[in-house]
Amino acid sequence: MAQGRRRQLEAALVAHGSSVDVDAVCALCVSHLSVSGAGATVLTRIGEASGDGLRRGLVHATNEISSGLEDLQLTVGEGPCLDAFASGGPVLISDLAAETTRWPGFSPGALKLGAAALFSFPLEVGVVRLGSLDLYRDVPGPLSGELLSDALILADLVTQAIVHELDGHAIEDLSWLDDPHAEVHQASGMLQVQLDSSTEVALLRLRSYAYTHELPITEVARQVVSRKLRFRPDDDPTSSAGM
Repeated sequence: MAQGRRRQLEAALVAHGSSVDVDAVCALCVSHLSVSGAGATVLTRIGEASGDGLRRGLVHATNEISSGLEDLQLTVGEGPCLDAFASGGPVLISDLAAETTRWPGFSPGALKLGAAALFSFPLEVGVVRLGSLDLYRDVPGPLSGELLSDALILADLVTQAIVHELDGHAIEDLSWLDDPHAEVHQASGMLQVQLDSSTEVALLRLRSYAYTHELPITEVARQVVSRKLRFRPDDDPTSSAGM
């Protein structure tokens, strides 16, 4: 039955003149699963098994809110995408307003962006995790059993599309992919030198500054890379930049 349903979803892509690629599957998620937006994130570990040790190599989002939710998770280091990647299982939040204690750094910002329900699914090839498929709704409510089954199939189609795009590259090699957060990695490296610290501490300082000043971490990183912002070892990490 699952194979039959998979063929139907693949046929829906073809009917819209689309191949099985990440953009097309995310668009189908929105139209078929009655969600407000979808994003696919590819992740690889660069350090310890935590949000601090993850690098993003590819992000596709169907709208600005989906993109904002991905950026917010990178900024605060928590959220459903990271939990799905870490656990290898779906993270299903039908009412985000009732889950604020689970992600105290992420939930208020996500609600402010307009997300009321969130559903994240790990992208896996065997035991190897590639990232997550992240869906949101602007009103609370669960996915029905049928839609949940279809979401799992669509997550598998996203995985298939990503593996196809790897095209001979090792799964852990994301250097060839478009990395929207490349400046974050570059800024973290600069902060390691400025602070004489580890990568994890440098990223924590970036996140602290971004969170305290209500800025995207990508904007803070851009200021660091352009040398408009400099961190000092003896600064308070919640207000840690000086010119």
